[in-house]
Amino acid sequence: MMKEKEAIKRIEKLRDLINHHNKLYYQLDDPEISDSEYDRMMRELIELENQYAGHIDLSASPTQRVGAAPLEKFDSIPHLSPMLSLSNAFSEEEITSFDERIKRLLGTQEDISFVVEPKLDGIGVNLLYKNGFLKSGSTRGDGTIGEDITQNLRTIHAIPLKMKSAGTPPIPDLIEIRGEVYIGTDAFKKLNGQRIAGGDSPFANPRNAAAGSLRQLDSRITAKRPLDIFCYAMGFADRTSFQTHWDFLQSLAGWGFPVNPHIRKAENINDCIVYYREMIAKRETLPYEIDGTVIKVDSLDTQNLLGAVSRSPRWAIACKFAAIQATTTIEDILIQVGRTGVLTPVAVMKPVRVAGVMVSRATLHNQDEIDKKNIHIGDTVIVQRAGDVIPEIVKTVEPSAKDNEEPFRIPDRCPICGSGIVRLEGEAAHRCINLDCPAQIRENIGHFVSRGGMDIDGLGEKLISQMSERGIISDPADLYYLTEDDLTGLERIGNLSARNLLSALEKSKTPPLEKFIFSLGIRHVGEHISKILARNFMTLGNIMNANEETLLSIKEIGPEIAASITTFFREPSNIQTMERLRKAGVRPLEGHTTSGGLSGETFVLTGTLENFSRNRAKELIESLGGNVSSSVTKNTDYVVAGASPGSKLDKALDLQIPIVDEEKFLEITGQEVRGKK
Repeated sequence: MMKEKEAIKRIEKLRDLINHHNKLYYQLDDPEISDSEYDRMMRELIELENQYAGHIDLSASPTQRVGAAPLEKFDSIPHLSPMLSLSNAFSEEEITSFDERIKRLLGTQEDISFVVEPKLDGIGVNLLYKNGFLKSGSTRGDGTIGEDITQNLRTIHAIPLKMKSAGTPPIPDLIEIRGEVYIGTDAFKKLNGQRIAGGDSPFANPRNAAAGSLRQLDSRITAKRPLDIFCYAMGFADRTSFQTHWDFLQSLAGWGFPVNPHIRKAENINDCIVYYREMIAKRETLPYEIDGTVIKVDSLDTQNLLGAVSRSPRWAIACKFAAIQATTTIEDILIQVGRTGVLTPVAVMKPVRVAGVMVSRATLHNQDEIDKKNIHIGDTVIVQRAGDVIPEIVKTVEPSAKDNEEPFRIPDRCPICGSGIVRLEGEAAHRCINLDCPAQIRENIGHFVSRGGMDIDGLGEKLISQMSERGIISDPADLYYLTEDDLTGLERIGNLSARNLLSALEKSKTPPLEKFIFSLGIRHVGEHISKILARNFMTLGNIMNANEETLLSIKEIGPEIAASITTFFREPSNIQTMERLRKAGVRPLEGHTTSGGLSGETFVLTGTLENFSRNRAKELIESLGGNVSSSVTKNTDYVVAGASPGSKLDKALDLQIPIVDEEKFLEITGQEVRGKK
């Protein structure tokens, strides 16, 4: 156990660090450590203060307040009731401990009813309504006094300027409504794209973008930002008679406030744990970022009985997910060469756990990105998993000793073949111009045999590398001229494995036309465009002979794609490869492999469907000849609206596009409705 003198010294150190990071996070919107690191420090401080409570002064500790003091550039607004923070649970065991603690305080062993909610990663705000009209809006501030951001909050269309009269219960004369302002993931990507195009630095994440937008002195700037809100709690209120938090939420929706559709009741703590697991599974599919769930005791009388400690209520807890950001150090930077010759810098980092996965590498994208973030080997950085999948570096938080030097530079020679590197005008990418570069050959063949392409079993990355290094294959056509002797001379390939691979190659010779087109790796031609080409041209010969004018007459094919297709099929080496594939017996099936009554019709999907994942619905539409678009336009034929539809539904209403529910969608596509024949 730490000695008292050491413990008190550590407490003071932690207080200083947390106060410093509170200022960066709440006031300057420029955090320099990850949320998980901040939570770790706060938990350590709480434990030490509890242990040595009789020997230290708690009044000035950051554990006794929420956030930081309001910025001086805004006027201050006192909250009519404290806007407290929540204590955290980081595991299912700690969720269970929360339930046991409440039961102990209440002196009962009976199950307690809760309300469970997604925990949005946004900015908490307090909305004050007087006689049903929005009087003021403020940030959380220090929990007692917030910053006056009324004019900025008025620009958020989801916030009612006047409460709707829902009949019962009546609108209180004075009421505080608490909510979380956020920016959806799609809107965030679009916003960053606009900033980059305008020469501005992109925001690090949606929360920073929302915080920066709310703290604009000019509300006209805020009005241009795609801010949204979910409301979730009541502060001070007069003349109300709610018995439960759930009843309040129903009235909140009736008064015109947006309430998250994923909020639901839980009969006991086990239901809360099931919900926590469900939200982890749904996290990647939601149109906004969440970093956990919130559990609240449903009974308002029980909430009042339990009360609060100085910093948080005893009747609620935030159940945090594994961190999606973490702090680590760049140990090296490697260069990867892709199938089109693009050089991609990759940071090799000290391994760190992010969102429950150990991460040791992250993409740095290109030289522009390295320059913008001022990246050097040795820097301490914040890393995140974009969409919780692809690791990327968000920012440098502690430069290395080389910070005064230029950032890392992509070499002017290919690290694989030593050929020259070029950067074409208007492109961010550096490219190796040697078509015989072994790295490009490996990547091209790997793409050709992938599941979305020719789907050839048994041809993994290691085997392709072996054959490429030994000169056995140099393009996709070589695969179909392999012999058993070629294969059995390779590492870990016996006679049976060789025969199985040759059999898989033979079976792959009659692929669907769209899969064959995709396998060729034509620039800008992915799976979707491959299907469009197959649907419109029906044969490989027609596609190869199409000119740009013909291609441009097809919906969804623009000048860049048309030029890429025609250039590919005019390149002598590609013509030679196609001829060798033909002689080897590769014959793509003529015609588009899909059929059905949706030919030429365009669908847009919004919300959550009960019987389908988004990908499965897309596959079904395309299998029947239809198209799926990500945006609603005048050319859209149907909008399929599931639960919790987004802004696409509003646009469909504006453009008078037909809107169908899931049951109608099942009828259109000829599928059985669940529970019906």
